[in-house]
Amino acid sequence: MAGGGDPVNRSHVDDIHPCYQINVVSFTVKKTPSSICVLLYIFLSSVSAVTVCGNLLVITSIVYFKQLHTPTNSLMLSLAVADLLVGLLVLPLNMEYSAHLCFYYADLLCKIRESLDVTLSTVSLLHLCCISIDRYYAVCQPLKYRIKINGHVIVIMIVATWCTAVLVAVGLLIAGLIFEKCQENCFFGVLLAHVLGFVFVFYLPVVIMVSIYLKILLVAQKQARSLQNTNCQKANSRANTRKSDGKATRTLAIVMGVFLMCWMPFFLCFAAELLGNASVPVEVFETLLWLTLFNSMLNPFIYAFFYSWFRSAFRLILAGKIFQGDFSNSRLR
Repeated sequence: MAGGGDPVNRSHVDDIHPCYQINVVSFTVKKTPSSICVLLYIFLSSVSAVTVCGNLLVITSIVYFKQLHTPTNSLMLSLAVADLLVGLLVLPLNMEYSAHLCFYYADLLCKIRESLDVTLSTVSLLHLCCISIDRYYAVCQPLKYRIKINGHVIVIMIVATWCTAVLVAVGLLIAGLIFEKCQENCFFGVLLAHVLGFVFVFYLPVVIMVSIYLKILLVAQKQARSLQNTNCQKANSRANTRKSDGKATRTLAIVMGVFLMCWMPFFLCFAAELLGNASVPVEVFETLLWLTLFNSMLNPFIYAFFYSWFRSAFRLILAGKIFQGDFSNSRLR
């Protein structure tokens, strides 16, 4: 997107971004596709492609194979749809209308980019929270699992998640429009709206997820020790128990570690800027924003590739078997 007007004045140009120059006085933009910019676009396009392909595999697997038609997998399906839309819409829009560009040259497309970003990222976050609740009942209260987590409850979770995400995005958009009109006169109201919004869509879900996964880990370890004591007479029992315990620990560590690695830096940066009056460079803010979007690429690997039946489904899809006959009733292992 090239800006009009007079040639860019070099004394007022922001040269940090590799893809364009911005005149911070007249807010004109000039495309400068450097070699670094081209490499950056290739990398980000690859991330977008992997995100789309990975989530398409999850969606196709759950829709096609009847064995995967469970209430729990409905959550994964909805999460994969949200992450697929991140790869199709948010990532390409962010490449063309980055946070750096929109900071200086905000227009309608920048607002659309931001609204889609907030909506789909919030949907993804809240789905991860719902999946953690599902896992809690599956591991910690298995006898009550089918009663507590059924098709009706899953539908309510999915609808509530999408509606909440849309409301948050609309609320933040309205708050931004109000701030543009009244500036300092409504600063604290807009600040409060942003604080409450990010508390409910990030910090509260994070606290819930961390608490739930810690509880799951403790229960899994307790069950492993109980199994070890029951079968202490068998020579290989301890080895199998330690292996199972270690696998559960690694899985939960990967789930929470990747999630926090992708999201925590951005929200800590945002909180520092919003509440601590810290001046965060736009380039840093933009990099951390991209890091959060990478979580949509990693979700299929984390929440699907750990399960053998998904791996079996992926192999059948990638081999083209589903186009050669009816494999919908295949027994996935």
